[in-house]
Amino acid sequence: MSHTPHRLEIENASIGYGDKIVMRNLTFQVPHGARLAVVGPNGAGKSTLFKALVGILPLHGGRILIHGKLLGAHKDCVAYIPQREEVDWRFPVTVSDVVMMGRFGQMGWLSRPSKADRQVVRKSMEQMGIADLAAHSIGQLSGGQQQRAFLARAIAQEPHILLMDEPFTGVDVTTQDVTLNLLDHLHNQQVTTIISTHDLNLAASRFDLILLLNHRLIAYGTPSQVFAKDNLAQAFGNSLLVMEDGMMLVDECCPPDEDHHHHADVK
Repeated sequence: MSHTPHRLEIENASIGYGDKIVMRNLTFQVPHGARLAVVGPNGAGKSTLFKALVGILPLHGGRILIHGKLLGAHKDCVAYIPQREEVDWRFPVTVSDVVMMGRFGQMGWLSRPSKADRQVVRKSMEQMGIADLAAHSIGQLSGGQQQRAFLARAIAQEPHILLMDEPFTGVDVTTQDVTLNLLDHLHNQQVTTIISTHDLNLAASRFDLILLLNHRLIAYGTPSQVFAKDNLAQAFGNSLLVMEDGMMLVDECCPPDEDHHHHADVK
């Protein structure tokens, strides 16, 4: 891995809200085009990390580099799909409006979309199977369709790095399959994809690298390296159940409160 050019480097980063530090001294590098799953218990800081990687939360210390330059130096390099519950679905916009937002970095807020912009938007909606919903209000869509609209927006942005916070929670099988197929497609295009998930088995089977967190980095590497018993015990304590067939399940009946006025990782 040391010979691979790093697209994303996190160096000794500490992240939090106001005076409350959620993640401390985080250091890791993500190679060009990797598929990375971020896992850890509720309240471990996964959403907090994503918000720092997209520049929504400032760092309390350390730095984040993309292609060797500080975060923010690249125009529209990182696309971010938040958890569905963080979006106000009552906002009166159509699906095509949402997807066109992915082009704003290229065209500027006050410019009119070019023919090329409209082509990218149409192609992105077709790729996500929602072209027939272009004129629908985003609030009228099912949860899975809403997620596919946000995926189309991310593709339209043509990012180098795609962050997805809990994309598999509460969506239908079709949307999960579309999402996984997109991750494979982006991998082939050398786009780095980073997703958080509670599905450890999915993380182990479909991702190259695993980042295991619980307010600090517990382990980082391939699934077989990271999902060792000692690492899982450090992250999940008694809430991890390992079945006889090797399936890993997390009992999260009673999630700790990461920060009651900021969204915890999963409701």
